[in-house]
Order: sequence, then C-alpha cells, then structure tokens
Amino acid sequence: MTLSEPTLTPPMAPSTVDMTQIFAAHAERTARIEALRPGNKDRLFDGLIAAGITHVTVTFDGAGDSGQIESIGAWSGETAVEFPLTAIEYAALTWDNPEVEMRQLSLEDVVEQLAYDFLSDTHGGWENNDGAYGEFCFDAAARCIHLEFNERFTSSELYTHDF
Repeated sequence: MTLSEPTLTPPMAPSTVDMTQIFAAHAERTARIEALRPGNKDRLFDGLIAAGITHVTVTFDGAGDSGQIESIGAWSGETAVEFPLTAIEYAALTWDNPEVEMRQLSLEDVVEQLAYDFLSDTHGGWENNDGAYGEFCFDAAARCIHLEFNERFTSSELYTHDF
C-alpha cells in the first residue's frame, strides 16, 4: 500500500465579513432616506399647487427583469396641462457619500423619482419575472400619493384523476 498526499484543498478560512454590521448600516441608510421623504413630498406638493396642478398620474409597466414609467401626466381639474419648467429642491443620499445632497430637479423629475422610490420600497422587484403594472395618483390638494399596483404571475393547477 502506498501513502499519498491528500488531494482535497483545506477548508476555507472563516468569513471576515460582519453581516450584522452590513445589515445595520443598510437599515440606518434606509431610515435616513425615509426621513427625507416628507420634505421632498412637501416641496413637490407646494410646487404643484403653485403651478395650478391638481393631480399627477404616473403609469408604469415591467416584466422580464425590465420596468419603466410609461407616462407622467399633469392635470388641472379635468384638463391635461404641461409641467412648468419650475425646479425645486430634492434631498437625496448617494451610495458613495453619506451626506445629504440637495439637487435642483424639475417637478416632473421629482414625481418620477418618488414613483420609482415608492415602487422599490413597497414592491421591490416589481419589474422581475412576470412583472407588474399600475398607476400612481399624486393628489396635490389632499397632499397624498395613491398607488394602484397589479402584480402578474404565472399559475398552474394540478388535477389528478383515477379511472
């Protein structure tokens, strides 16, 4: 009998990644982003009211790992209107900087950003697989945002029979 050296590699060293710290940092960043939303919504609604816009509709659609906003419409009562070129401040956090960044965005761009943010927060992955579609309504007078969300899914049903 001949002795041979083992051919298996030694076990991997224990991970040095602290997942608890990663999750805590993520939760802290999420809380900071959520704390910015009320101010962003207030500035948006103030801008919409000043422009005479009563509500804004945003339609979205996604599937197969791709999703997008299909349309953004501004309304004054029952009449469609154009967004003014007004810019407002929008508070954001970027991945590479922990400080709040104040950006000057158009009213329409703030609507789009908030729609994507709320989709991500409430229905993360809405664009994956069978996807989803729906509509937001930004009601300036009520100062609220309403989301109607339709999730698509593939279903199958099994029927068995013995004869």
